[in-house]
Amino acid sequence: QSCPPTRPDMLNVHLVPHTHDDVGWLKTVDQYYYGVRNQEQHAGVQYILDSVVAQLAAVPSRRFVYAEVAFLARWWRQQDPATRALVRQLVQEGRLELVGGGWCMSDEATVHYGGALEQLGLGRRLLRRLFGACGTPRVAWQIDPFGHARDMAATFAQPCPRPPLSPLAGEVTALSPGILPNVYDPPAGLCWDQLCSDPPVVDGDGPERNVDAVVTSFLQAAATQARQYRTNHILMTMGSDFHYENAHLWFKNLDKLIAHANARQANGSRVHALYSTPSCYLWELNRANLTWPLKTDDFFPYSDGPHQFWTGFFSSRPALKGYERLSSGFLQICSQLEALAGPAARDGPYGPGDSSVLREAVAVAQHHDAVAGTERQHVANDYARQLAKGWDSCQVLVANALSLLGGTKDPLVFCNALNISVCPLSETTPHFTVILYNPLARGVTWPVRLPVRGTSYAVSDPQGRPVASQVSLGCPNPPGHTQPFLLLFQAWAPPVGFSTFGVKQLSPAAPWDLPRWPSGDTEPWIENEHLRVLFDPITGHLLEMQNLAEGLSLPVFQSFYWYNASAGDALCPQASGAYIFRPNSSTPIPVAKRAATRLLKTALVQELHQNFSAWCSQVLRLRPGQPYLELEWTVGPIPVSDGLGKELISRFETPLRTAGRFYTDSNGRQVLERRRDYRPTWNLSQSEPVAGNYYPVNTRIFIKDQKVQLTVLTDRSQGGSSVLDGSLELMVHRRLLHDDGRGLGEALDEPGDDGRGLVVRGRHLVLLGPAATAAQRHRPLAQEVVTPPSLVLAPGTGPQLRQWAGLCRALPPNVHLLSLEPRGAGAVLLRLEHLYERGESQNGSQPVILDL
Repeated sequence: QSCPPTRPDMLNVHLVPHTHDDVGWLKTVDQYYYGVRNQEQHAGVQYILDSVVAQLAAVPSRRFVYAEVAFLARWWRQQDPATRALVRQLVQEGRLELVGGGWCMSDEATVHYGGALEQLGLGRRLLRRLFGACGTPRVAWQIDPFGHARDMAATFAQPCPRPPLSPLAGEVTALSPGILPNVYDPPAGLCWDQLCSDPPVVDGDGPERNVDAVVTSFLQAAATQARQYRTNHILMTMGSDFHYENAHLWFKNLDKLIAHANARQANGSRVHALYSTPSCYLWELNRANLTWPLKTDDFFPYSDGPHQFWTGFFSSRPALKGYERLSSGFLQICSQLEALAGPAARDGPYGPGDSSVLREAVAVAQHHDAVAGTERQHVANDYARQLAKGWDSCQVLVANALSLLGGTKDPLVFCNALNISVCPLSETTPHFTVILYNPLARGVTWPVRLPVRGTSYAVSDPQGRPVASQVSLGCPNPPGHTQPFLLLFQAWAPPVGFSTFGVKQLSPAAPWDLPRWPSGDTEPWIENEHLRVLFDPITGHLLEMQNLAEGLSLPVFQSFYWYNASAGDALCPQASGAYIFRPNSSTPIPVAKRAATRLLKTALVQELHQNFSAWCSQVLRLRPGQPYLELEWTVGPIPVSDGLGKELISRFETPLRTAGRFYTDSNGRQVLERRRDYRPTWNLSQSEPVAGNYYPVNTRIFIKDQKVQLTVLTDRSQGGSSVLDGSLELMVHRRLLHDDGRGLGEALDEPGDDGRGLVVRGRHLVLLGPAATAAQRHRPLAQEVVTPPSLVLAPGTGPQLRQWAGLCRALPPNVHLLSLEPRGAGAVLLRLEHLYERGESQNGSQPVILDL
């Protein structure tokens, strides 16, 4: 209704004024908003919004599109009622079009669909609240992510509520920069921002007059672009990164361009220039009533030239990627407990708690320069700071909720450093309580590992019955921490609920027999009722996996290697960097030919500890009831004193005949078949046999033959591939010494806490089973890794109510509870989803009816 008139007999050039405002990249979110550190990059978003609103108000024909709600929300809070009324009017009239609608413009390769939905929902809810139906975006404006994911396209295509007369009812259309000739910049010579160097349009009669040449250049660019398009409508993006801080410059020159270009129609020109928006452009394409090609794969890996594959960022900044994933999981717990305990959780015995701080921090972390790992180091630190602040606020809320539901006012303690076996409460208190909260809609069993000082403990379950436990020696800790004893026991919790377990130290004088490390095993192995895992007695490497229930056996070799990062060569100057992965050889170098090993076998756990070098080690672990092999790896600081950047991988090799095929997930949801050196929709000329075959792995990668499937689940987004038949590999860490020339201006050389280099710890879960039923194992397990249970400790006896569930019974096994969060005034948002793809599992993929 608000779209400007077009000319059916002419080429219509839709000029779309826009600014692309990164929610952090070379500067932090705050620095970009306020215009701080402009010597590093001139950008001040508050001035952009001030200036654009004033210029739109001045001339009714002008249009503008805006995407980043994180900045808009901050700016809106600072505006007076008159400015707010003006902005509402501009949105109602379609002159200010809000596109995308997310809190940020999220990445597509390294985000999990849960986090991507959260940030999209957060932004769109605010736009609906501020601007009503006209504020609901009709177009997904993903102009800067480095490739496009199939599941993100599916998300944008979900039907959304629309006003009844909307021309695009029930449709959201994605507009990708790949289909525009200048990415999202203006055509050459037509950039009129203060950050540009093109001359303004001079239409006086003096010696500086250039208007005729400018219009001719514009008409030529339009004709060239139109040759690639099917209708008489084309779109030109008139703006770029942080443009329109002085919007008068842009709009005054665009006003002149439109007037003078259209004046040429009197002399026979068949071009009509107009201010427009993405939805008006797509409305015209819709009216053309053509059938458009359908692409069913994705746009990965992205490359902007030979030897220049943007596959490094799939793995860049692994610690931040892990922290983002943990934070998304904890946000679900925080939201659930806020909904279940009610408003009192926000102001309970432990003080004011708030989920919005973590919700906004997690939303910001989805940005295509945040979780992607392509930001500068001080910006990465700031993303982590925002997340940590959100954890603090949510932990107060969680403590309040648990105290209300469980009936206690005793202190509740969170041990945030359990990944390095540090927890002051369990290490100093002889009697304490462990509360396990489970956010999944089915019961879970969960291994508890707590650092302790004693050597013998009694553990009791919610009914007071004894629980098997043991104390063992933990891994050596960072400098300054003694090697801890670890208390191990299996806990469990009901669906969307908690269980409490009492822990009491027995007499300190009780005799203690440290669990034995068996030695001299001719063929070391570990096993439980599901799996037997064999190791090479000479090299210490993983040798074979056996699925005991299915009678399957597969030789599986696993070890760590590093690719030597290219610094550029005679073939191409491209170096490996935060964005680009480019090894200088297709053959990686082993970290070590053999690993020093220790074997631990007890009733509660069986482990083989491998030490490959001073900076690379791994624990392979089986517990009773666990149908997968856990590999807990610790890598770093990666040594670079030899002047070589290193990209570290964990590689699995098997005799499976995979014919160049392997499988990766799309944002943790869909699964896509990949083929080495192949693209489904065009003929590939492969210039990088390793990097050109890397794909984003958000939660899983697998290989299979006709009968057997080997699946590896990840605890964060990583790059992965199958470079050789029967093999798969995941990049776990990278430390580089050169910038890759994509604007960052900084090598990916993370210093870590002590300045010596970043140390990262993570997990891979390995499943071996029949290919036909593999999804029934990896689907629920992947959700458990993404949204794991959370431990809270209390000194003494803890809550009076020892067990509590938010669900009367578990959901069906093929239904996943994606979100449960409060929506004010007694309302909650409930998101349920089917866990399986169509045809993926004989039982799991069946439709299911749920009685709410």
